[in-house]
Amino acid sequence: MGLFSQNQMPVEGKTVLITGGSEGMGLSVACQLAAKGANVVILSRSVDKLNTALKQVAAAAKSPSHQRFHSIPCDVSQPDYARAVIEQVTSWNQGRAPDIVWCIAGMSTPMLFHDDRVMPEMRREMDINFWGSSEMAHAILRTWWTPQPSNTKGSSLTNRQPKHLIFTASVLALYGVVGYTTYNPSKWALRGLADTLTQEALLYPDHPVKIHVVMPGTILSPGFEHEQRVKPEITIELEKDDPQQTPDEVARKAIAGLERGEYYVTVALLGHLMRWGSLGSAARNNALVDTLMIWLMAPIWLIVTAVMNGQVKAHAKKNGHPSTYARKE
Repeated sequence: MGLFSQNQMPVEGKTVLITGGSEGMGLSVACQLAAKGANVVILSRSVDKLNTALKQVAAAAKSPSHQRFHSIPCDVSQPDYARAVIEQVTSWNQGRAPDIVWCIAGMSTPMLFHDDRVMPEMRREMDINFWGSSEMAHAILRTWWTPQPSNTKGSSLTNRQPKHLIFTASVLALYGVVGYTTYNPSKWALRGLADTLTQEALLYPDHPVKIHVVMPGTILSPGFEHEQRVKPEITIELEKDDPQQTPDEVARKAIAGLERGEYYVTVALLGHLMRWGSLGSAARNNALVDTLMIWLMAPIWLIVTAVMNGQVKAHAKKNGHPSTYARKE
């Protein structure tokens, strides 16, 4: 936060629910928010990972005697999973719904669209990356936006600090890269959902909710290690110069962007440039700066696209038809 800036997402004393909180970026976010004074609930499929992660989160607490931590095992790809989770968290939180929900759970198995495994994999990633976040968004927004019996007409809640719903997409929701046909659609869909919900939130002025989309690039996490084992060679070539960040660095920069009140939160220079190059009608973090950078990025995108398309053509000329490529794993 700058010298004269106000924190747009204070977390001390508030309850934060994080999907995918047992490892990687999710665990880093949980620990860093605990260090800022938040009560934290983490979700993951693995009970063992949750138990280990919860100890790390608790150890990071700013005020251990006043903060509370909880974990819930669940599979975000299952239909209607989120409603029961919100009920459980609300009960644990003394009848209060979480103040902040951050959807981080996700996965990627890159492959070319020609691969005979691509359709079931695309469905699996859509279930986890898109539907998992959408289910949670629907459950928590219905909770936040439903009038409470004690709120009589004229009893405005507009002075109350807003709730925050945070989606985790990717810079690949800003620019499609060959090899991510299983993954990109789920992240582009999240971006579209967030844009629409940002407008719908205006219908509930007495129940303020801010929507955000965090768009990291390459994170040096267990998920990235899996990606690298199966990723097509052309994808590795196109990404070879991309910045690589640790989960802690991504979490720190993402939280800083949220505290500044940003809508699309990018965490590296490449991500900022990609965001400026593809905003379209999306909400602006800074109307003046973003509009100026959109103009600047328009001709730059022509160059970037020409270079990357040239790399793909050269790869095809050198390696032949994708059906002849050796399968990874």
